[in-house]
Amino acid sequence: MALLTHTLSCLFGIGSWVAINGMWVELPLIVPDIPEGWYLPSYLTVLIQMANIGPLFVTLMHRFHPGKLSEVAVIYTIIGVGILASFLLAFFWKETLVVAGSSRSVALLVLTFFLSTVDCTSSVTFLPFMMRLKPQYMTTYFIGEGLSGLVPGLVALVQGVGMVKCINQTQTINGSFGNSTASLELQAWYQPAMFSAQVFFFFLSVMMVVCLGAFLLLNYHPNVRREHKSSRYLEGGIHGENGELSPRENSQPEQKPMISPLESQQPAAQSSFGSGKYSWPECLFLFVVLGWANALTNAVLPAVQSYSCLPYGNNAYHMSATLGAVANPVACFIAMFLPNRSFLLLGVLTLAGTGFGSYIMTTAVLSPCPFLIHYSTGAMLIVMAWVLFVLSLSYVKVMIGVILRDEGHSALVWCGAVVQLGSMLGALTMFPLVSVFGLFKSGDSCNTKCPI
Repeated sequence: MALLTHTLSCLFGIGSWVAINGMWVELPLIVPDIPEGWYLPSYLTVLIQMANIGPLFVTLMHRFHPGKLSEVAVIYTIIGVGILASFLLAFFWKETLVVAGSSRSVALLVLTFFLSTVDCTSSVTFLPFMMRLKPQYMTTYFIGEGLSGLVPGLVALVQGVGMVKCINQTQTINGSFGNSTASLELQAWYQPAMFSAQVFFFFLSVMMVVCLGAFLLLNYHPNVRREHKSSRYLEGGIHGENGELSPRENSQPEQKPMISPLESQQPAAQSSFGSGKYSWPECLFLFVVLGWANALTNAVLPAVQSYSCLPYGNNAYHMSATLGAVANPVACFIAMFLPNRSFLLLGVLTLAGTGFGSYIMTTAVLSPCPFLIHYSTGAMLIVMAWVLFVLSLSYVKVMIGVILRDEGHSALVWCGAVVQLGSMLGALTMFPLVSVFGLFKSGDSCNTKCPI
């Protein structure tokens, strides 16, 4: 039954961000057929930040009216909205309306806003729900959350999204006195996809249905219910306003395989947050690192991925995107088998991830002529930088989630809120730099000419 619960936890986690991650990887197929063109990514960034009204509402309800909001009902609602919105996208993503004299993809933007609200709100509802299960299933949930980016990415690769081929094309140049000359020039040609965007949106809808099925079984399957930490878990928490265990239930220590014997002998309560195990500076450290890691991995660096990779060629771009998506669940597996709650290690890994991110940002700023552009070493380095960047910060995020899981229900609600806050601040910082001021210049994978 433990295997079944692990599988269901993973499938439940996949549903957390699969819809929006799917939208991002499908952009190369969507953009040519809509009036917004490549301004769509900028609109998506704004819509995702507007959708933070969902987690804001849930967090404020937990803070000022604890126990009043039914967590299970919220999850059913957002999964249902996700299924409906992704299904409707399959039919209406191309439809346009005239707004203020210009043609706009109103249906696409509105439905994307609903999907963004679903995924953002999952950060403050899915994680606290996992408090109902034993601690070991939290890491499995994070594996599923990582796969929510990998699965649609692999499907998009099979689909052939954004696959570019450089072909020779004749360019005719008209000269003076009616003379004309012809020259051969490499042009980027996008290969046709193996199946349409409509089929891809149906796939996203099916993934949300799978998430709903996993959630139902986590709640009602009799064998899975035996894996619940407490059979008397109440709505909004476990016998407490903020979801903490009651003294009677807490009298029998919960089994925590991720904690070493030395850690279990730490001093008694030092702060009023959660169980009081950590001091306020330690709690602040955890939340600052969590917000910083999510700002980098969810907003800042993804906004410049194409600028950092495309100058090295289309293969480098696809390898960095695919292997980066693989690195996320790999980090979760490492955290499952090699957990380490050392604050020093988390700090070192955060600094290392920031260093890899700094290299990526530097190549993006130097685009279209970054370091080693004429050498295969350059492509190898940028791919390795992306993999190590995702790997290190993903491990940090998972371990902070595991630490906060033991601090109780309210700690996980705030964990989700900080995740969204960090992502929002990162996106709001990058949006004007990329879309308004145009500080980054894209490289042509076929015709980039840089000095040797």
